[in-house]
Amino acid sequence: MIRLVVADDQAILRSGLVALLRLESDLEVVGEAADGAGALAAVAEHRPDVLLLDVQMPAGVTAEGAEGPADGIEVAEALRGSDGAPRIIVLTTFGRAGYLRRTMEAGAHGFMVKDTPVEQLVDAVRRVDQGLRVVDPELAAQSLAVGASPLTAKETEVLQAVAAGGTTASIARSLFLSEGTVRNHLSAVIGKLGITNRAEAVRTASDNGWI
Repeated sequence: MIRLVVADDQAILRSGLVALLRLESDLEVVGEAADGAGALAAVAEHRPDVLLLDVQMPAGVTAEGAEGPADGIEVAEALRGSDGAPRIIVLTTFGRAGYLRRTMEAGAHGFMVKDTPVEQLVDAVRRVDQGLRVVDPELAAQSLAVGASPLTAKETEVLQAVAAGGTTASIARSLFLSEGTVRNHLSAVIGKLGITNRAEAVRTASDNGWI
């Protein structure tokens, strides 16, 4: 039996997926989660072979009261290299090439969009459990075309804060930077992306899956 944990914040989609997976004689869903903290807790409790992980989930709060991982990519990073870590298939509604690159860099073993036929998803679970990698072929082609993010880690962090609605002053406080440094990072982002303002920078980076 292949033991599975399914993590997705949309309860209806999660329950439907769990029901379909349980129809397979060689798959056993041993746990579910609705946020990043819950995903880590379910993995620690159930020790699954494979984790089906939504890329966009709320962080949640751990049993110790700390904020959990901000999204599925951070969950994968947190599990990477840990003892008994499951193999991970990331599922997403958003077929963005940048997400594929980031999830694979985070240690995931598969990447598929949520409207993939269930037969293909089940096959992907079996193949990943055997040690193979499974990637949506269309997204793989897009990823090669789009390329890696041109942004540095700090530029990405600043732009993510902008996307969350942060002002220059609040971003400076949260990232322990001066306001001038924040502006410099944003200017660099705008120049690299060839756009004219921070709103377009957020939109471009988001569309490419870089943030």
